[in-house]
Formats: sequence, structure tokens, C-alpha cells
Amino acid sequence: MSRIVSFRGKIADGGQDTVVLHTLDGSTGYRIVKFQIMGNAPGTVNYEHIVKIYKTPQTAVDGLIDFSDNRLLASAYLEGSTSVTSTDGIVVVFDNEIFNQDIYITHSDVEAASACNYYIELEQMPLDLNENTVATLKDIRNVA
Repeated sequence: MSRIVSFRGKIADGGQDTVVLHTLDGSTGYRIVKFQIMGNAPGTVNYEHIVKIYKTPQTAVDGLIDFSDNRLLASAYLEGSTSVTSTDGIVVVFDNEIFNQDIYITHSDVEAASACNYYIELEQMPLDLNENTVATLKDIRNVA
């Protein structure tokens, strides 16, 4: 039986957060079901937030989005300004992949270097031995 677990936080420009999910035997899997971001100070600064979720820690945090990167699980882009005539624009894309290891959230604000809030919901599910092996092998293959 699956259940939903949620994580939220605020991440600085250029920051990286770790969501600890690994277990000793790898028998618990996760899949992203919701990913949302919100600026730290909406309406007070111009911003372009790029928040990404990876399967491996990142050595450099940047504002580039590359869907061919098999370590990328999700990305979100949010832009906004101080202008009352402008509305915020947001795009969120996430993969349907099941994983059983920690995930890493990065943030880049290419406009104002301000912080950003994130909210993630993960579907938690038990993995049988075959699913566990596949998820673990995918994780090992993703190590740079």
C-alpha cells in the first residue's frame, strides 16, 4: 500500500538541499506526485527561479535545464516581477521514475539572487526484490 509524504523548505540562490530517503535495504521506493515552488518575497523583487530535483548531488548549481540528463527528476521555473500589470509565469515538469535513494534539490535565481520555497509530495511504496534491484542499479549507474 502506498502513502504520500511531503517535504518543504526554503533554499537560497545557488543552494542545494538533501532529502534523505535511503534505507538500509532499499525496499522503500518513491515517485514524485507534486512539485511546487513559490518565491520568498512575491511582488517585491523581480525573480527567475529555477529549482531542480536530482538523483545525485550536484557539484555546481546552475540555471540550465537539460532533460537529456538522466539524473534530473524534476524542474520548475517561476518568473515574476514587482509590476502589478505582470502575472507570475510557472512551468513544472517531473518524471514518473521510481527511486529509492536520497534526492537533491538545487536553486538558481538568474534575476535577483533571492531565495525560493519548494513543496514536494512523494508517493511512498514498498518495493519487491526485483524493483529494489532495478532502482538501486539505476542509482549506481547515475554516479558521475
